[in-house]
Amino acid sequence: MPRTLEITILSCENLRLNKRSIKKNTFVTVQSDASSELNITRVDSDNGSYPSWNEKFVMDMPLHARFITAEVKCKTITGVKNVGFARIPVSDFIGGYVPENQVHFLSYRLWDSKVNRNGVINVSVRVKVSQHVGSNSMSLPVAVKGVPVAGNGSSRVVTGIPAVWLNCHSNR
Repeated sequence: MPRTLEITILSCENLRLNKRSIKKNTFVTVQSDASSELNITRVDSDNGSYPSWNEKFVMDMPLHARFITAEVKCKTITGVKNVGFARIPVSDFIGGYVPENQVHFLSYRLWDSKVNRNGVINVSVRVKVSQHVGSNSMSLPVAVKGVPVAGNGSSRVVTGIPAVWLNCHSNR
């Protein structure tokens, strides 16, 4: 079952095309490595090298997805030019000790086709977690990550990062 991802393309910083600051007409495409679904922002015609979109997309993200690719492009007189891309690892917002359903604000370096640094892209990401599977009132709860509170069949769990205490005062 795929996860649902909300990704908001916020803005970019210090974009260049052929070593010159971009004047206008930038947009972003967003796609998972495990899906053919392509999302495209509107064109920012006003903010030059520091475009802003604040545009949200809701995407189905297969469980085997490893990263999301964001490509910044620019419309010019001679056609659409690639400005730079960023690969956003899924592990940056899924798994580990990070709570699901939380918004993550992330920034990534953009790389051009010659593998040169070419600005920064700012995004927010949230993995949407539904509380129940199914649409009727008899639906089953979705499994929640955590440690059971008690062994009595309770559905409550404790989440957080466990503290580890070490004996630092050993006698030798």
